[in-house]
Amino acid sequence: MKPVLVIAEAGVNHNGDPDLARDLVRAGAAAGADFVKFQTFDADRLVSRDARKADYQARNSGGAETQYAMLKRLQLSADMHQTLTRECAAAGVGFLSTPFDELSADLLVELGVPLLKISSGDITNVPFLRHIGSKKLPTILSTGMATLGEIEMALRCLAEGGLERERITILHCTSEYPAPLDSVNLRAMETLRTAFGLPVGYSDHTLGTSVAVAATALGATVIEKHFTMDRSLPGPDHPASLLPEELARMIREIREVSLALGSARKGPSPQEIATARIVRKGVVAARRIEAGEQFSAEALATRRPLEGVPAENWDLVLRSRAARAYNPGEAIEF
Repeated sequence: MKPVLVIAEAGVNHNGDPDLARDLVRAGAAAGADFVKFQTFDADRLVSRDARKADYQARNSGGAETQYAMLKRLQLSADMHQTLTRECAAAGVGFLSTPFDELSADLLVELGVPLLKISSGDITNVPFLRHIGSKKLPTILSTGMATLGEIEMALRCLAEGGLERERITILHCTSEYPAPLDSVNLRAMETLRTAFGLPVGYSDHTLGTSVAVAATALGATVIEKHFTMDRSLPGPDHPASLLPEELARMIREIREVSLALGSARKGPSPQEIATARIVRKGVVAARRIEAGEQFSAEALATRRPLEGVPAENWDLVLRSRAARAYNPGEAIEF
C-alpha cells in the first residue's frame, strides 16, 4: 500500500450510462488513483418513494423529481458491477464501491472487493453496521454529520459483527456539497486519531484540491475525492467534483507531500552531510601563528569550507597551543 491511499470517487457521476462509467474508470486510473469507487444500491431498498431530495441534490439536479426517481436512474446493475470490476483490472486500478444496504454489501464481497466503505449516512444504521462487520474486511468509515459518541457506537456495532477494530480506518468528512472551507475543521482529524487510536483519513467535498493536500500533510492515510468527466453534466455530484486533469494534479501533489513528510527523525540527510562540509565553517589562522604559540581569539577566525577543526570547537582551540606554524587562512588542525 502506498503511504496515502487515494480513492477517486466516481460515485454516481456515471449518470447511469455504462460508457461514461467506463470512461471514469480509465480517467481515474490515468490520474494515478489507487481505487476508483462507485456506489452500490437498489433504490427500492435505499429510500422511500416520496422522499424529497437533499438540498444540494435539488440544487444540482433539479427538484421536480423525487430522490427515489433520481436514484432509480443512477443505480448500477449486478452485471454492470462485474463489467466495471473487469474494466478496473484492465486499467490497472482497484475497484471499490460503497454499499447502501446489506444485499449490496453481499454483492461487493462476491465480486472480491478488498475493503468496504461505509457512507456517512449509515454511521447510525445499527443492523447495517453489524452486517458490514460480519464480512471481516478492512473497512473505511466516513464520519460526516457524526458526533464522537455516534462514531464510538458505529465502531462498537462493527465489532459486534465480528470486525477487528484495528482493521478500521476513520474518515473525517463534512457532509456539504460543496463543503465551505470554514466548515472543514481539518484539525478534527487529530481529535479522531487521539479519541479512537485508529488510522484517520479525509473524504473531501470542498472545491479544488488544496484541502485534500493539506489533509495529507496532517497525516491522512486515505484521501477520497469526487471526480467527473464534465462538471456541467446533470446530476447531484458533478458541480463539486474534480475534472480528470485536476484529479491527476491533486494525486501528484498528495504523493509529493507524502514523500516529503518522511519520518519524525531530526538529523542531517545524506545529501546534507556533503553540503555541511561546504557551508559550515572551520577554525583558521587570522595571521601568522608560530609553533608553540598559545592560540588567541585575535589570531583566529572562522571560514568556509569546514576543514580542520570545526567552528564548534572554538573554545577548545583557545585552550591549546599551536603544534606547528600556520600561515594566514590556513585551517587549524589538532
